[in-house]
Amino acid sequence: MLSIVIPTLNEGEQIVTALLAARAAAPGSELIVADGGSSDGTPELAAPYAHVVSTRRGRARQMNAGAALAHGRVLLFLHADTRLPPDTLPLIMGALRTRRVLGGGFGLRFDEPGRLYDMIAWSTTLRSQLGRGFTGDQAMFVRTATFRSMGGFADIPLMEDIEFARRLRAMGEVRVLAPPVLVSARRHRRHGGD
Repeated sequence: MLSIVIPTLNEGEQIVTALLAARAAAPGSELIVADGGSSDGTPELAAPYAHVVSTRRGRARQMNAGAALAHGRVLLFLHADTRLPPDTLPLIMGALRTRRVLGGGFGLRFDEPGRLYDMIAWSTTLRSQLGRGFTGDQAMFVRTATFRSMGGFADIPLMEDIEFARRLRAMGEVRVLAPPVLVSARRHRRHGGD
């Protein structure tokens, strides 16, 4: 029913935890790790828990490679440092019960307190609700047939998630789901967050 694609690059410290958490949130889902050339053993660590495909580095390229192997009717693209809410599968299937709904994503919150993180989470979720797309942190989901008809993610170095979400919204309805995903603040700390 649901195929979860996780693009990775040197996520050895957390890939097993990420896969176990995804399995708990969406039991029975197909798990696919699309690795972009990790040097820390990520593929080997992931192999007992997921199908692993290796490809050239680049998030769009990796997610497309993972999606090409998927058997589920719905794809969900998940960052290794994002945790899905409980009952993810019924939430998604409920949203897709209406045929005109093609996909969507979740609201988000960060795993650390702080006004900056609260503001980023609030504004990102609001932007999605107002129709301005989704980011990769938001666990984007889409009907597999729709994804393939769109040609997948554009092979661009940045903002492939936003570009895809805009094309998806132009084709049909998308939904923002709650409760939100839990996103690690690590990248925001590394790139100038508090």
